[in-house]
Amino acid sequence: MAKKRAGARIQGAAVVAPPDPEPLMPNFSSRSWCRGACLFAALTLLAGCNTTGGAGGDFGEVPRSLVRHDTHDWLGNYALSAQRAFPSDFKLTDDERLLRDLAFPLIEPPYDRQQWYSTLQEYGHIGLNFSADRSDYARRLFSDRYRSPSAQYAQVVDDIRNDMTRLPSFFETATRVSDIDEKRRKSLAYITDIHPKERENALRRIRENAAIIAMVQVRLSHRVAGYRYALERLVLMTPSPQAVDVERLLTQYQRQIAHYRAYPAPTWVRERSLAANR
Repeated sequence: MAKKRAGARIQGAAVVAPPDPEPLMPNFSSRSWCRGACLFAALTLLAGCNTTGGAGGDFGEVPRSLVRHDTHDWLGNYALSAQRAFPSDFKLTDDERLLRDLAFPLIEPPYDRQQWYSTLQEYGHIGLNFSADRSDYARRLFSDRYRSPSAQYAQVVDDIRNDMTRLPSFFETATRVSDIDEKRRKSLAYITDIHPKERENALRRIRENAAIIAMVQVRLSHRVAGYRYALERLVLMTPSPQAVDVERLLTQYQRQIAHYRAYPAPTWVRERSLAANR
């Protein structure tokens, strides 16, 4: 019963998912853009030294040499922007920061991995090129970058597998964060002399975390639709036995998403709340 309740909370976040926020584009007249331009120049030089031939490391992630502990801290503000809400001033917990790190590659379009601008997106200096149009992934797939149909089928397989590799860690972390936030909300009634600003910051953080989880849920649905549309176009234009493998993997991917929406990750263990201990 506890597992079902935990899974229901995450599923509920998807139902109330906010619309896609406006891209966080740089202000060309601000100092932040100047710093971003300098960062871009430095990252371009470093990317040229990357022996992998791209801007990323394993699974298209940012090279470890460029990673900071606060790389994706901006993601909460991005998730709340459509609601015209403000993020919390509280520091992020380890799990909250991990949630943002694990959410980003599931929010970012798969075709934006290992591009010249990928690292700038990781740090929030340019907006995410996300489109809810399910044909967008197929258009990128059928570009001149992939001249062989076999390479196109292989790319879809790689993108789906990368997503499937990321799901368990994200949903395990999301379940922990959601459970702690529920306890945080209940504990507000038991904390003495709480300042209104403290209370508001706590509630803002709860909304912020929920918005990130909800955004990932929406993006996953869009990704599945994009992969499905691309596979159908491949079968129509360049039939291949590879289509069977892609179809099987895509079905497995959909089942995995459905499972994590209904149940918490298997390695997660519920802890007692402050209210329960009183």
